[in-house]
Amino acid sequence: MSETTINVGVIKLGAIASAPLLDLIFDERAERDDINVRAFTSGAKMDEESSIGPAESLIAWAPHLVLIVSPNAALPGPTKVREMLAEAKLPTISISDGPAEKAFYKKDDEGKKQPYVLDGQGFIVIPADSMIGAKKEFLDPTEMSLFNADAIKVLSITGVVRAIQHELDIVIAAIQAGETPKMPLVKLTAEEIVKCGYFKNPYAKAKAIAALTISEAVAEVTTKGCFKTKEAEDYIPLVAAGHEMMRAAAKLADEIRELEKAGDSVLRNPHVSKGKVKTKTALMDKPK
Repeated sequence: MSETTINVGVIKLGAIASAPLLDLIFDERAERDDINVRAFTSGAKMDEESSIGPAESLIAWAPHLVLIVSPNAALPGPTKVREMLAEAKLPTISISDGPAEKAFYKKDDEGKKQPYVLDGQGFIVIPADSMIGAKKEFLDPTEMSLFNADAIKVLSITGVVRAIQHELDIVIAAIQAGETPKMPLVKLTAEEIVKCGYFKNPYAKAKAIAALTISEAVAEVTTKGCFKTKEAEDYIPLVAAGHEMMRAAAKLADEIRELEKAGDSVLRNPHVSKGKVKTKTALMDKPK
């Protein structure tokens, strides 16, 4: 292995669409010899008690970099894990959804929101990674899987996955160079995300903004259905509507991909064995 091989620990608390493939985007073909990635999880639960065990296992491994991925990073479970990792002095990046802003922004003396993190930590907030419709009358394992499949498609095609890849590659390169990395303090808006889509077709870019806007709005509907509506006859249509919205966003994402494929303009950024990121657009070209 390379002398600059580093260990990256990914701790998954609960579930958002950014979580399932996060530990795989560093080494999509399992060919890199400059990085080891290991995932730890609390499963579907993310309360403090459920989160401590996997955090302790991760800390015992002593990775060079930690990623925490969870819904609402302001909740007690993710908050406790960040505190544990700060005490262990492990560089940490939290990846979470819109409600996580409460954990990572505080108002200054002028009332303006400013980023706030523990020492050695950063964050990537993704408002488009919206809450699922978690009501027992509606959500079963099949529906859960379908919602996440739609959400992952939106995050992948519009540019969210590439934006995460870009931020993490910068941090990893700094650690490999023996430098103290500058941690991301990032909220990924639709306008910022589509810059990472590198769309050649302007209609593809417009559809990406539409898909992300719909995906972000899902959280308003599912939150209302899950937490603000008491009667089943009222909240069941709301959570179902949220899932229909994500399905519509995923259909737009499919259209985006087909537009870019038709113009042979799909951007690809593969990692090679030493971790360098190469780029290509035309399908039959080699990455450079």
